[in-house]
This record gives sequence, structure tokens and C-alpha cells, in this order.
Amino acid sequence: MSSPRPPAHGGMRHVALFVAEFDKTLWFYRDLMGMAVEWQPDEDNVYLCSGSDNLALHRYRGEARPIAGQRLDHIGFVLKAAADVDAWHDFLLAHDVEVTAAPRTHRDGARSFYCLDPDGNMVQLIHHPPIADKF
Repeated sequence: MSSPRPPAHGGMRHVALFVAEFDKTLWFYRDLMGMAVEWQPDEDNVYLCSGSDNLALHRYRGEARPIAGQRLDHIGFVLKAAADVDAWHDFLLAHDVEVTAAPRTHRDGARSFYCLDPDGNMVQLIHHPPIADKF
């Protein structure tokens, strides 16, 4: 017999990344993406926030990163309007961010594009109508 589901959670609002390019990656999320530093306990760890979420960057030092138990495909930033996708695309291109997939509209009405942060993590900027009005 299974137990009942606990009370609802608040959604997926925290991601933590080990990054070798710590300073460049911090610059990307803070200065380009507009996230605020919430807490930086030391030079190797920083916690960023954009209101209702939290991104932790942990400096990786070593020769090769260990093989992870899981593989992250990408992280995403939700945008309020479809036109914001194109504005962010142009802004990031102007700051020499590597775009890996140009803006496109999906079958479900979402619009997005993909780019890489300085450490090589895939980032999606997306207008997804069912959740865009939630902020």
C-alpha cells in the first residue's frame, strides 16, 4: 500500500553547477542575465537569485571533472513575451555569447533559443505561455 503524496512543492527553483570558468560564468549570470548575488560565502561559491529561483555556482578545481550520475541537458529562463526571446537573442549575440540554436516558435506556441554560458552549459531562453504569466 502506497502512502499519499505529501503537500505540493513550489516548483523546480534551484540549480547548482560545478564550473571551471567560475569568474566568466558568474559574469554571464550576474551581468548579462541580471541575476543578483544573494550570498557569496567564499571565493569558490556564489548563490544567485532572480526573484523566485536560485542558482548556485561552485568553482571546480581539478584536472578533469568527475563523471556525474546524471547529465543535465540545459537550464532555462522563462520570458514574459514571445518578442522577448528575440530581444534576448540579439542582446546576447551583441555580447559575444555563443548561440547554438536561433529563435524559433515551437508547435505548442512556445518560442525559444539556446546559447552556451562561459563554462559550456546549455541555456534556453523561452517564452512558454502556460508559465509565462506566472511572474
